[in-house]
Amino acid sequence: MDLYHVIVRPLVTEKTTHQSKATTADHGATYSFEVHPDANKAQIKDAIEKVYRVKVVDVRTSNRPGKVRRFRFRTGRTRHTKKAMVTVDKNSHIDLF
Repeated sequence: MDLYHVIVRPLVTEKTTHQSKATTADHGATYSFEVHPDANKAQIKDAIEKVYRVKVVDVRTSNRPGKVRRFRFRTGRTRHTKKAMVTVDKNSHIDLF
């Protein structure tokens, strides 16, 4: 898989913005990204390190199932997504804005 196809987009919400500013003595901030469903943690770590030029300490992933939605007289589902929470080194920072 190509390096730039692993990361779909950064997830910018109130919760993820708060996590991106919180650092501790052990590690830096945590950033959330929507990633390709077939990407594993090692691929995600390599992609984040090379694209954003930071040192990644930890990667946590979760699969989010699609929700049932109605459109006129039919029901359908939104797409399934995979979310990755990436913790960077305390000396690293990602500028998303």
